[in-house]
Amino acid sequence: MTALAPLLQAFFLERLSKQRQASPNTIASYRDTFRLLLRFAEKQLGKKPSDLLLTDIEAPMLTAFLDSLETERKNSSRSRNARLSAIRAFFQYVATEAPEHSALIQRTLAIPQKRFDRKTVEFLTQQETDALLAAPDMSSWIGRRDHALLLLAEQTGLRVSEISRLTRADVQVEGPGANVRCMGKGRKERATPLRKETVAVLRTWLSQQPGQPTDPLFPTQRGGFMSRDAIEKRVHKHASKAASSCISLAKKRVSPHVLRHTRAVRMLEAGNDSAVIALWLGHESVETTHVYLAADLAAKERALAKTAPSLAAASRYRPPDRLLAFLSGL
Repeated sequence: MTALAPLLQAFFLERLSKQRQASPNTIASYRDTFRLLLRFAEKQLGKKPSDLLLTDIEAPMLTAFLDSLETERKNSSRSRNARLSAIRAFFQYVATEAPEHSALIQRTLAIPQKRFDRKTVEFLTQQETDALLAAPDMSSWIGRRDHALLLLAEQTGLRVSEISRLTRADVQVEGPGANVRCMGKGRKERATPLRKETVAVLRTWLSQQPGQPTDPLFPTQRGGFMSRDAIEKRVHKHASKAASSCISLAKKRVSPHVLRHTRAVRMLEAGNDSAVIALWLGHESVETTHVYLAADLAAKERALAKTAPSLAAASRYRPPDRLLAFLSGL
């Protein structure tokens, strides 16, 4: 009888924190997955989470849990797959700690990821971007903060988690080589150069908001770091206001990640290589950047213009065989 609790605690304290040195975001995501799973198991089996055995969360239980995420919590297939990835990581750890449960582990690891439709990434046109940046009320402290935040987000393409952790020391706006430094996914530090207009706005903001180097770059009214949710709400609010002057914004759900997509598409439109964009955004692989190629219709039109039209006369295809004709008719 192998208890679940010691394995789960060792997974978080030893494997994730010490051995893998996982980022706080990864640990938080895995934590939330197992919170949901343990509550689901408690409801299904009538056992307290601390009393659960490893055999209580076999493949059928996990499959039912994943289904409930979509049917009851209305999670997307992407969210379901992210939860499954966390569960798989745990059972890969269990394989080394409790090999006697190899059959159970193999059945769990065999649960497939769910396929989903990949939609074209959403991004803003230049007109929509300008309307969004003009939305904050510059006569108020919050408006000036939000304007600086939106401008930095749009120009750098930083993730919302990266923006929320920025301190005053992370921004260099004096002298040549103005840039912002952040710690991204995979504990990779990167520096992103800043345009002159962004530098001017940030320099003014910092002068109006004195503080220590370790203080938040975009603080709350109480001086703390803004949460990811708080930043998303501010972006949504300003997008709603901007929709009054830019009708097309009303049809889009604007988020910090849409601003990240917008920066990538702008760089593509300017003729930058995918490798440069991947480096700019902090992508692990250049292949991740390919989704922006699908979104850039102008790039496709330029590629089409470079191709020569076919001069062959159109003709109707006639199968040379009855079997081929049958297959063509399916």
